[in-house]
Amino acid sequence: MLFDYETLKLLWWVLVGVLLIGFAITDGFDMGACALLPLIGKTDDERRVVINTVGPHWEGNQVWFITAGGALFAAWPAVYAAAFSGFYWAMLLVLFALFFRPVGFDYRSKLANTKWRRAWDWGLIAGGVVPSLVFGVAFGNLLLGVPFQHDEFMRPSYDGNLFGLLNPFGLLCGVVSLAMLSMHGAVWIHLRSHGDVERRAMGYAQLLALVTLVAFALAGVWLSLGIDGYRIVSQPELGALPNPLAKEVEIVAGAWLANYSAYPLTMLAPASGFIGLFGVLLLARLNRPGWAFLFSSLALAGIIATAGVSMFPFVMPSSLSPNSSLTLWDAASSHLTLNVMAIAAFIFVPIILGYTLWCYRALWSKISVEYIQENDYSSY
Repeated sequence: MLFDYETLKLLWWVLVGVLLIGFAITDGFDMGACALLPLIGKTDDERRVVINTVGPHWEGNQVWFITAGGALFAAWPAVYAAAFSGFYWAMLLVLFALFFRPVGFDYRSKLANTKWRRAWDWGLIAGGVVPSLVFGVAFGNLLLGVPFQHDEFMRPSYDGNLFGLLNPFGLLCGVVSLAMLSMHGAVWIHLRSHGDVERRAMGYAQLLALVTLVAFALAGVWLSLGIDGYRIVSQPELGALPNPLAKEVEIVAGAWLANYSAYPLTMLAPASGFIGLFGVLLLARLNRPGWAFLFSSLALAGIIATAGVSMFPFVMPSSLSPNSSLTLWDAASSHLTLNVMAIAAFIFVPIILGYTLWCYRALWSKISVEYIQENDYSSY
C-alpha cells in the first residue's frame, strides 16, 4: 500500500478540496461570464465578445466538475449517497441549467434573428446564475446541518425539500458564491477583451469584489455568533473501518471556529479570501487584469478552503441525528480503493494540469467587436 488508511482518508479530503477549487477557478469564470452577459454586453456583437472570451475553454473546464463528482462518489460513497438523494431537486435544477450552456454556445449565433439570440442569451444566463447560486446555498446548508439520518442498516433517509434549503443563511452563502464567481468572470472578460466590454468588465470586477467581501465577512460573523457547530465527543480509531454510527457527536456553540484556535495556521484560509478580494479591488482599478485574475483565483481558493477548514473533519453534518453525521474518517471508501485512486491522481492530475495550461497558452487572444465582425461565421 502507498499510504496507511488514516493518511489516505486525510489525503482524499485535501484532494477533493483541490478538485472543487480547480472547478471554481476554471469553470467558475465560464459561469460568471454567462451570468454577466446582459450587463457587460450591451449589443449583440458585445455579447458575442463575452461568449467568445470563454469559448475556447468552457468544454475543457467542465472536466473539473465531472472529475470532482466522480472523486466524491469514489472516495466518499456514503456522502455521495446522502447528498445526491437529499439534494436531489437542487442537483436536478443545476443539471438542467447547465444543459443550456453547450447548446447555447453552439446554436445562439447560427441564426441572425434577434428573438432567437435573446432566447439563448437567457439560457446562458440561467446556466451561469443557477449553478453559482445553488452551490453556495448547498455549502450554507452543510454548515447548518442537513436533515438526514441513517438507520441500523446504514441506509440514509432525508427529511427536507428544495424550499427548506432556501433559508436566510443558505441564501447568504448563495450570494457569496454567485458574487465571487461573477467577479471571477468579470476579471476574465477584462483580461480577454477590448474596448467598451473591457471597461465595463473592469467596473463590474471591482463592484462584485466589494459585494463578495461584504457578504463573506457577514457570513463569517453570522457563523461565529448565530450558528452552532458540531463536535466529535468520541469515535473509533481514525484508521478503523468506516462506521458513521460508531461515534458520538454533539452540537455546540462556536464549534465551527474551534479549528482556527487549535491550528492557527488554518487562519491562512480566510486570510487568503480577504487578501484576494482586496487584490482584485486594487488591481482591477489599476487596469492590471492578469494580476487581478491571480488574486481572484486566490480569493476563490481561500473562501472554499474556509468552508472546508471550518467543518473539518465533518463533510456532511446531520441536524436530525448528529451521530449520523458523515466525516472524512467514517465516510471513506476502502483502503484499497483510496490507494488505487491516489496512485491514479498522482499520475494523471499533473498531466491534466499540463495540457490545460498548454491549451490556455495556445488559444490565448484578446477578443474585440472588430474581431467578431471579421470572423462572423467562425465565432460563437
